Amino acid sequence: MSDDNVSLVIDGRAVSAPPTASIIQAFSLSGGALVSNVGCMGQGVCGSCRCMVRRDGSRDVTMELGCETPVEAGMQVAFVSYFQPKRPHVYDLEALTDSWQILDAMDETFPQAKSCRHCGGCDRACPRGLDVQKGVEYAVLGDVQAAREVFTECIMCNLCTLACPERIRPNHLGLFIRRALAALTLRPQELMRRLRQIENGTLTVDTSTVDDTRS
Repeated sequence: MSDDNVSLVIDGRAVSAPPTASIIQAFSLSGGALVSNVGCMGQGVCGSCRCMVRRDGSRDVTMELGCETPVEAGMQVAFVSYFQPKRPHVYDLEALTDSWQILDAMDETFPQAKSCRHCGGCDRACPRGLDVQKGVEYAVLGDVQAAREVFTECIMCNLCTLACPERIRPNHLGLFIRRALAALTLRPQELMRRLRQIENGTLTVDTSTVDDTRS
């Protein structure tokens, strides 16, 4: 190893890496096995290299992304695993035919959102520095456009979900809002409503009386 390398500890293992390396690169160079989910390594999704970091001389622990955080001498790193909740949120975006329905669908799918205790745990957990708590508040108040803006840069690392004592799953709430607004605005709402009426039989189209004057 080069004398210019820095020494740190990752998941209890002593690691030496170039000072230009990221945490995830240092872990890989040391022989650590990237076994699942790291999107930028071609294995899964962005946000999966979430980790807790304590820097030399500091008592504070911060939440970081291993792909973008450079190594530092004396740094202590622990990757954070994620568990799947027992009750995943299931919703049907095709059932939304009007933006007015978003709030009802949100209340049905994410009833815990109204129980936010404003503890700030989600904000402290977010490695992107998003105002997660405010995004949840916007959603509950019905300002879905503002909520979408908060969650636009969310990378779905799930750390806010792990930190939430009310099991709100803020990042999934934000994803629902982003998906719902996109589904309703990518096509004219009147067209979507008319197609739905045709699909469910409330509107029929009789093409047998059409005068086809084409030769």
